[in-house]
Amino acid sequence: MTRKDDYYNRAKQEGYRSRAAYKLKQLDDLENVINGGDTVVDLGAAPGGWLQVAAEKVGPRGNVIGVDLQRIKDLEGTIDERVETIRGDMTEDRTRERVIDAAGGEVDAVVSDMAPNMSGEYSLDQARSLYLARQAFETALELLDTGGNFVVKVFEGPDVDDLRADLDDEFQYVRATAPKASRDESSEIYLIGKGRLTAPVRPGDELEVEIVDVGSEGDGIASIEGYRLFVPSTEEGDVVTVRVNDVKPNFGFAEPVDRD
Repeated sequence: MTRKDDYYNRAKQEGYRSRAAYKLKQLDDLENVINGGDTVVDLGAAPGGWLQVAAEKVGPRGNVIGVDLQRIKDLEGTIDERVETIRGDMTEDRTRERVIDAAGGEVDAVVSDMAPNMSGEYSLDQARSLYLARQAFETALELLDTGGNFVVKVFEGPDVDDLRADLDDEFQYVRATAPKASRDESSEIYLIGKGRLTAPVRPGDELEVEIVDVGSEGDGIASIEGYRLFVPSTEEGDVVTVRVNDVKPNFGFAEPVDRD
């Protein structure tokens, strides 16, 4: 039995609408992108395999918003109560606005399995895939709360490294992977961004700060727009120039810059 047949048959037996459900399962097993109680936005959600998996993982306290140009049939059982669907084109501003309105605030994960209508010309299909991935990325930046996670599909080819570099600027950790449920002949990869950064600083930034407190480990603490920056070898009241070397969702670390 081929791997394709295996996942297809498993989806039929276990009640998933597509074999792609196992891709999200495997991606989540790898990086734990969806947790109980989360709000998740699924882009390119038809026919609903990823919606089913996301709804299972968020549990009764969570909710999932699925969007696709195609109509998504209602899901069966109790998970349908956790799912809202929007029919629209994610490349259009009005659809993006509907998704943002439906989310209504903090979003914990944005996942996208969007793919272009295939032309058979790989360079064109890859370019369209990259465009959709960037649309998903822009939507994720609008929606994700601090620390939120992002998963997006893209076909391998030109400018994918540039997309990954852009993710590196916005997430604490980024990984590229191909789940086992992808077909052998497929050129698709998934970029996973963990820990959405909403800090007002980025690694490498140099700035002058005032130390306003001292932490339990003895490091000075500066506050930048309410964001805590830990600076070793400083004391309360010091005004120093620092270089940021690590940024977490809620706090960061910097070193004093020697100007001598």
